[in-house]
Amino acid sequence: MGFVCARFFTSALTAFLLFHRLCSSQKVPKFGFLRNATGAPALSYYDYIIVGGGTAGCPLAATLSEKYKVLVIERGGSPYGNPNITNLSAFGAALSDLSASSPSQRFVSEDGVINSRARVLGGGSCLNAGFYTRASPDYVRKAGWEGKLVNESYEWVERVVAFEPPMGEWQSAVRGGLIEAGVKPDNGFTYDHLYGTKVGGTIFDHQGHRHTAANLLTYANPSNLTVLLYAYAHSIIFQTQGKQRPKAHGVVFEDLNGIKHRAYLKNGPNSEIIISAGCLGSPQLLMLSGLGPAQHLKAHNITVILDHPMIGQRVSDNPMNAVFVPSPVPVEVSLIEVVGITQNGTYIEAASGENFVGGPSTRDFGMFSPKIGQLSTVPPKQRTAEAIAKAIEAMKTLDQAAFRGGFILEKIMGPISSGHLELRTRNPNDNPSVTFNYFKEPTDLHRCVAGINLIRRIIESKSFARFRYDNVSVPTLLNMTASAPINLLPKHGNLSRSPEQYCRDTVMTIWHYHGGCQTGAVVDSDYRVLGVDSLRVVDGSTFHDSPGTNPQATVMMLGRYVGVRILRERLESSHQK
Repeated sequence: MGFVCARFFTSALTAFLLFHRLCSSQKVPKFGFLRNATGAPALSYYDYIIVGGGTAGCPLAATLSEKYKVLVIERGGSPYGNPNITNLSAFGAALSDLSASSPSQRFVSEDGVINSRARVLGGGSCLNAGFYTRASPDYVRKAGWEGKLVNESYEWVERVVAFEPPMGEWQSAVRGGLIEAGVKPDNGFTYDHLYGTKVGGTIFDHQGHRHTAANLLTYANPSNLTVLLYAYAHSIIFQTQGKQRPKAHGVVFEDLNGIKHRAYLKNGPNSEIIISAGCLGSPQLLMLSGLGPAQHLKAHNITVILDHPMIGQRVSDNPMNAVFVPSPVPVEVSLIEVVGITQNGTYIEAASGENFVGGPSTRDFGMFSPKIGQLSTVPPKQRTAEAIAKAIEAMKTLDQAAFRGGFILEKIMGPISSGHLELRTRNPNDNPSVTFNYFKEPTDLHRCVAGINLIRRIIESKSFARFRYDNVSVPTLLNMTASAPINLLPKHGNLSRSPEQYCRDTVMTIWHYHGGCQTGAVVDSDYRVLGVDSLRVVDGSTFHDSPGTNPQATVMMLGRYVGVRILRERLESSHQK
């Protein structure tokens, strides 16, 4: 074991030094193992095949490549060279890109809330607001993870992608308001999940450049790794004849030219296929491959390999609600930097500046913008391109002062409410149907109300006084925010009188959806799919709750964590022989 740990440390240190040299010269990593799937052979063989080069898939691939031949099948392209991904000032541009080559793919839940899923190497870490914070020790304990290896895996990630954010005046005012409102103690800067107010990490460096999970591939052994871009996984191939239970054997994927390819596992008991396609993609691929609720699969004329009723169940999305606070003075451009972690199950965060609330060149409300489909005044059946275009035109008439300010956000922990995911079609490129059932459970709604009341106290605090208009009351701010194009749900009047209705009507996503392949129901504690051999799922679809205030750090950690455990298992197995 000591030899293995020493080898990991040496590999990590070497990779880190290489990465540091790349960053110092302001060059992006030039990975020779990135290839367009059109150049892939018709047949290929690997020790491990990972479907999804996202937030978990990249660190997992880098780790396994230290010893074994690894293939990553990624449906998107490279994040490098795309300023809408790289630059903090361009946040939101990738989410509003609806082209076929966009790094994001829009979907609308059956609840009527606009959402997006990643379609790029590096996954959601290429699209999000960049906040980096660990899960709580209690979360780690409940997950059954090894605490020491968890910490080592977080540190492995942090050497490459995590930074301390520069704190501007607006974020500092929010921090002061949180403390005044009783969210104590002031924990300063830390990656740890601690009750009170803290400054968390960010994956944006001090030049405002994003460092994604794809950068963790710097740790990889390039001679052992192949990453195929624009490769669309259609199904897992199973061996059933002569087997007591189905055994994953290969993956069928398609390139941009519509040509089908097959990648198979090498012979041997330890080779595996690992699905890391996310909360929507992982259960979707399992269903398309014949694993899932039998009646649902039969309805889509899919041959049932194994009746697995819990695949696609218990999907959740942490509801986010926000209050827009216009400022009488200019504010800095900032994404999530400060968080208030309360004892009542709500988290408070904030973001400001022209990339969120418009500027001379953008004139929109960022996450509240019709440009990314946030059109709350239009019912679901009326959400047309024409309606969105009309809303965008209307925003052009607003005075510039209407765009200056920031959002104070609340997100609830958990959540307790959950829904389900189903196939719409057999096309893997189509979004599945997903229902999150926001606020179905009363506790979730009570937590949201507590969060909105806390935001009210922050806005009214002395620390935040400089960034609010004295003659604009908090009820006015709530009504003003509720009239913005946030989601597709019908609105009610006088929302400031009912915080419960405000929560329901202004609900948005913070892109922290999870579940659908949960541990204990679909996979075991080692993320092996129950009932089949040589198949795992490693990503946020296995979570019961969203970890910490923001999940990306833990999803990256999980990829490294599981990879190390697999290498350890194989080493121990070889010694026993």
